[in-house]
Amino acid sequence: MTNFPFLLAFALLQIALIIQLYFILVVHGRLRGYKKIDSNEDVLLPVSVIICARNEEVNLKENLSFFLEQDYPYFEVVVVNDCSSDDSEFILKKFSEQYANLKVVTLNEHDRYKHGKKFAVTLGIKAAQHEHLLFTDADCRPSSLNWIRHMQSNFRGNTAIVLGFSPYKRSKGFLNAFIRFETFNTALNYLSFSLAGNPYMGVGRNLSYTKTLFFKNKGFASHMHILSGDDDLFVNENANRMNTVIEIDPESHTWSEPKKTWASLWKQKIRHMGAGKAYKSKHIRVLSIQAGSSIAFYILLGIMAVMQIHWWVLLSIYFIRLIVQVIVYFPSMRKLKCKNLIWWFPILDLFYIFFIIVLGIVSSFKRKIQWK
Repeated sequence: MTNFPFLLAFALLQIALIIQLYFILVVHGRLRGYKKIDSNEDVLLPVSVIICARNEEVNLKENLSFFLEQDYPYFEVVVVNDCSSDDSEFILKKFSEQYANLKVVTLNEHDRYKHGKKFAVTLGIKAAQHEHLLFTDADCRPSSLNWIRHMQSNFRGNTAIVLGFSPYKRSKGFLNAFIRFETFNTALNYLSFSLAGNPYMGVGRNLSYTKTLFFKNKGFASHMHILSGDDDLFVNENANRMNTVIEIDPESHTWSEPKKTWASLWKQKIRHMGAGKAYKSKHIRVLSIQAGSSIAFYILLGIMAVMQIHWWVLLSIYFIRLIVQVIVYFPSMRKLKCKNLIWWFPILDLFYIFFIIVLGIVSSFKRKIQWK
């Protein structure tokens, strides 16, 4: 078979494979070989932990004490109770009576003005006493009492942003495996790009930066009109190769409860997609090439199969990419405490491509999103 469509499809498949191998080996390989060399663990900088909570009474009751009882001498926990209609206020009052290092900021619903999470985060930062800010969510729990210690130890020299990792808890079922795979895939990307000197996002469930950086660059002013993105858009706008580092020690993770239904996961991802459109153009280009080559790889494999190319050729091309992925990704999965996902990898990788295609199409028509 030597017709032009066949030759074109085969050439495009090879190009897609080469691009994919570049991102896997050159970019993602950074996290595979990453070892933290030095830190300022002996320098104990005062830290303000900031948590924004809206109707989070159950999570506050279950998780807040793990943040308040960190093994660290100089810290406070600022909880912004954002227009909660449940018993969050009562629960926070009880915690305040027990813990002197808890500061509560209460926001009340305004009849005309509806605000997003960025407004709550801004008030939490203004209320924070210390220069070094550490962010998480009410539904998160630190993996150890040394969470603050590990995250703050990275502030040295010009460092102003520390990107942490927040995995989801493991349970049975394909939905849980996919959520954890998507979380790993996202972290693999933003942590690796940061190590490559091109940081583009962070996750607010485990993120740290300085108050000086926030106010120097006018906080969320440039993207306040976008309801999502208090974490990734801030990092995208302010991070660079000189001021950003990563922290992936297992004791520095914050664990979250995963979504229990596909509908709730879908709603969450639609909300997150809204912020990605506002990334710097250079990041949009690179991420588009990365995602596009991955999508093209699978589509072109399917086209070549329809054209009835020799099965061993298709399998050879597929397994070249898969074997390289396993070699590069498995050590990173071990570092990020999700190595069991390797057994699901071929299925999850294919399903992930399908998921982001549909998500991208639907989100392009979605206009209005909400925090909660």
